[in-house]
Amino acid sequence: MRYTLLLLICWLCLMAATGNSTSASALVYLSANRTDTVKKAALITSFPFRQYYGGVVVIEARLNGLPDTLQFILDTGSAGISLDTSTCARLGIPLTPSDKIVRGLGGAKPVSFAMHRTLILPGLEVDSLNFHVNDYELISQVYGLQVDGIIGYSLLSRYIVTVDYDKEMINIYSKGQYDYPRGGLLLKPSLTLIPIISAPLRNGKAESLNRYYFDTGAGMCLLLSNQFVKDSGLLSSRKRRRKIIQTEAQGLGGKMSMHITTIQEFKIGNYAFRNVPVYLFDDKTNITAYPFLGGMIGNDLLRRFNLVLNYPKKEIYLLPNTHYRDPFDYSYTGLIIYFVNGRIEITDVIGSSPAEKAGFKKGDIILAINNNFSNNLQVYRDLLKNVGTRPMLLLMRNNELILKKLPIKSIL
Repeated sequence: MRYTLLLLICWLCLMAATGNSTSASALVYLSANRTDTVKKAALITSFPFRQYYGGVVVIEARLNGLPDTLQFILDTGSAGISLDTSTCARLGIPLTPSDKIVRGLGGAKPVSFAMHRTLILPGLEVDSLNFHVNDYELISQVYGLQVDGIIGYSLLSRYIVTVDYDKEMINIYSKGQYDYPRGGLLLKPSLTLIPIISAPLRNGKAESLNRYYFDTGAGMCLLLSNQFVKDSGLLSSRKRRRKIIQTEAQGLGGKMSMHITTIQEFKIGNYAFRNVPVYLFDDKTNITAYPFLGGMIGNDLLRRFNLVLNYPKKEIYLLPNTHYRDPFDYSYTGLIIYFVNGRIEITDVIGSSPAEKAGFKKGDIILAINNNFSNNLQVYRDLLKNVGTRPMLLLMRNNELILKKLPIKSIL
């Protein structure tokens, strides 16, 4: 169901680089190529995670000196690690102002830091972390849970992290020699703070090879900048004309208007995906620095592989899992719904969409769908994915109960 799109690029700009030095003995060791003495990666801890809309991974952790269990999104699109503004206020975490800038699709702004904190995961404590602080209220409303922070490069760069979407388990290993399982694909991304990979896409006769952020924190398949799409001619073929439909997305900095369509083929290595849903956006904050990047690959596509994130060696390993052949979500209604103050609210209705034509209005509260009164945002989204159906919604509007059917159309 195409209601919302979470884009979690937390690109912390102007971060100070950490100097690395190599001793003379290390140089001798490298030149001797004595791989027999390389320490093997050792398993440190394993713990479960939960998946939300678009396959986004949510894990539980604590901070030193605080009893509350917090919920974090695991995000390769984050150049650091962060906490929610309201979480810091609730827990009384002191903040240090800075001149650093955090940039996202919705805008850019200076941020404060929660300095020198320790993240406590099941079986592992990660110390000396500086959390930048952002307002994640909108993201919390998108997923229907309190998002207390985002975990990115600051943790991933210290360990080898595996994400098993079949078992919904994360394993964390020490740095060292890691034996990848057979049958997958080893990527060598460009990796400074956020992984970048090259991948080809095709639509009709138009083909393009470009670079993309590898972003597990984005609950979508692909996001392309409008300038890249225009210059590549991907949507200009009359024989391969695709529907281009207006929608809305949410990201760091707020809401923004986007369009959604499909691309005939997108490939990661030898793995090809056809008729892939693609969001198109105006890159006003220049996060892709086009033509350097064409956009990003999100977790609705990446979740089809079990991942090994080996940042210390600048490697990512993909192994197809049981979700590899899951159908893509082509549903569209133009209904934008959030979890606000304990209720599922229609926060916007896209003009000329099926939802507008059916009489849905901004501010309507959804009480039930097809007699399901769970008030669970994830469940309701799943109930509204069946293209060609007309589910019945029970609404509250101006303290009156209303029943309305919602036609679910396709973006294909």
